[in-house]
Amino acid sequence: MPRKIEINPVTRVEGHGKVTLVINDAGKVEQARLHIIEFRGFEKFVQGRPFWEMPVMSERMCGICPVSHHLAAAKTCDMLVSANVPRPADLLRRLMHYGQVLQSHALHFFHLCAADFLLGFDADPTIRNLVGLVSVDPQTTLKAIKMRKYGQEVIKATGGKKIHPTGAIPGGMNAPIKSTDRSRLRAEIPTIVEWAEESVNLCLDFYNKNKELFASFASFDTPYMGTVDEKGELQLYHGKLRGIDAQGRIVFDQLPYENYLSEIAEAVEDWSYMKFPFFRKLGYPDGCYRVGPLARFNVADSIGTPRAQKYFDFFKRLASGRPVKGSLFYHIARLVEMLHAAEVIQNLLEDDDLENDDLVHRGELRTEGIGIIEAPRGTLIHHYKINPDGLLTKVNLIVATTQNNIGMNKAVETIAREFIKPGHEITEGILNRIEAGIRCYDPCLSCATHAYGQMPLVVDLVTPAGQLIKRLSRR
Repeated sequence: MPRKIEINPVTRVEGHGKVTLVINDAGKVEQARLHIIEFRGFEKFVQGRPFWEMPVMSERMCGICPVSHHLAAAKTCDMLVSANVPRPADLLRRLMHYGQVLQSHALHFFHLCAADFLLGFDADPTIRNLVGLVSVDPQTTLKAIKMRKYGQEVIKATGGKKIHPTGAIPGGMNAPIKSTDRSRLRAEIPTIVEWAEESVNLCLDFYNKNKELFASFASFDTPYMGTVDEKGELQLYHGKLRGIDAQGRIVFDQLPYENYLSEIAEAVEDWSYMKFPFFRKLGYPDGCYRVGPLARFNVADSIGTPRAQKYFDFFKRLASGRPVKGSLFYHIARLVEMLHAAEVIQNLLEDDDLENDDLVHRGELRTEGIGIIEAPRGTLIHHYKINPDGLLTKVNLIVATTQNNIGMNKAVETIAREFIKPGHEITEGILNRIEAGIRCYDPCLSCATHAYGQMPLVVDLVTPAGQLIKRLSRR
């Protein structure tokens, strides 16, 4: 009789989810799944609200990546009001967005994931955290905290607040940056760029010592999607969609984001509240794709800033031009993107138009709007329909975590089957490896599911007859 092991909740991620492992009589993993266990109703309860509330309402889904929803909503509203966003407003939005990318990537890698690398997957969980990193490498940890703080200061300077900013409005921005804030940020950014590059090299040093781990850990084939410009250069704020298959062949390219439904559909499964997006041309489930830093690097041809480009070129050589598929490579790509974000911020802060007050343009009201942005975790899609009074009648949000649903599930399955062997003890370190596979994708289950409450982790190992062999508990 098969037995079931649960990891509930998954730790060091934003939000709540659980993993179930079904072990057959031979002691092998028969089934492994990531379950999103809370119902998501955001698209429903905003119906009837004025569309112009969405930039400040949708960001309430999450305190980790509110800027991504803030700007995706603003871009959607731009289409609704037929806006030609003035250049100063566009610059301010970009600055806010790259501040978000910088702080989010620093947060995820150093606060949630670096302990697995620097302390080990099997380290004592009481020290396998940010506090434990301080004892091992206080200088690097302090720099990571300061990099995140700097990104939040950029958000505050452009959006009014570090969390849940209010700067972006339909058609533009509500205020320019203050000269004092701009001067302060300009003075600090060279140091941030240097620290970001140090972070890339820190991760690459671990990679060079553990190449086999990176090649094998949660490595599998999927399609990928991201946004690029007409030259194929990575675009995090505004670009067109490119999708490739597992071999790197183009599935679609230069797709205007308002046409995303022509190439993307969503499937559902009865064991998760999170959908499974897929490429229509490839069908379900083969067309289920990945997004985020790894996917963006796989679909793009260049990255556009000199320091980051060196590491981007290294990344493209890893698989001789084919897609890089190991989930741990998300971390390398993530830190190179963090460096790229710092370089972009440095360039933007030199533009005097940031202090220009020509910030808003609006035209004729439309009934449908679509906005897409590359959030730190991957492609974020907002799609609204409104009535003549400007009230929302339909909202569809496809967040990056949803699009990485297949990737996270494959990671769980691949790692479980590699490390859980018949006759061997299932240790806390093995369970942590499964969770680490999920953490590669920087999931924001708050955005995907809007969970609430506290849940302990209790894993029971039982015999086929139901007799308890061992209980592992994490509270």
